[in-house]
Amino acid sequence: MNLKLISMAFYATYLTNKFGFLLKNEKNKNKKMLLREEYAKTLLKKLKLNVNVINKEKLPIDGKYLLISNHRSIIDPLIIETALKDTKIRGFWIAKKELYNSFFFGMFTRNAGSILLDREAKNMAPFFKDIKEVVKDENSIYIFPEGTRNKQNTPLSSFKEGARIIALKNRLPILPVYIKTNANEVLKEAINSRTKELTIDIEIGELIDYKDKTSLEENYRKIFDL
Repeated sequence: MNLKLISMAFYATYLTNKFGFLLKNEKNKNKKMLLREEYAKTLLKKLKLNVNVINKEKLPIDGKYLLISNHRSIIDPLIIETALKDTKIRGFWIAKKELYNSFFFGMFTRNAGSILLDREAKNMAPFFKDIKEVVKDENSIYIFPEGTRNKQNTPLSSFKEGARIIALKNRLPILPVYIKTNANEVLKEAINSRTKELTIDIEIGELIDYKDKTSLEENYRKIFDL
């Protein structure tokens, strides 16, 4: 691990926990969402990373959706938050238990607006109940259908079935977004080339009806020509 990487890791940990503390003490939902946006903006600016939204005209201004995205980098949520910043769409992330318990991300994840997914739980009813309450309160749901980061040299790995079930149970139109740039590779370059500004492209796809019986992965691949 080189000095630049160590320095950025310390800064990211400090910033994440700083905003985690601010979020913990903020009770207003709208202000929480603004803090999330500010966190994404601050960290991406430090990394000199710009987000370019392709097909921005396809992005709804408001409403409730199940947002789905591919996932190759730890900064993917920040990229998506930035892409949505000019809309009124606000959502809760589906977060794995490992993130809730993480030293680096735990405080932020628990307080930023997320729903715990415990894959080892025998009863998933509380998970779906939490989602229903969040949607009832006029929020969207954000999820990575691959279930975990794709670390292979492929644009997409297989989708889990849970995302489609969430859309059906809550009658949520599905908003597909695709991070075209390999953000993980760009993140490495950003850390090692602090003076150079880099751009990450994210593409907005056509909405998918929650009643569409085609597999979610098949629809996603077709929309983004994968």
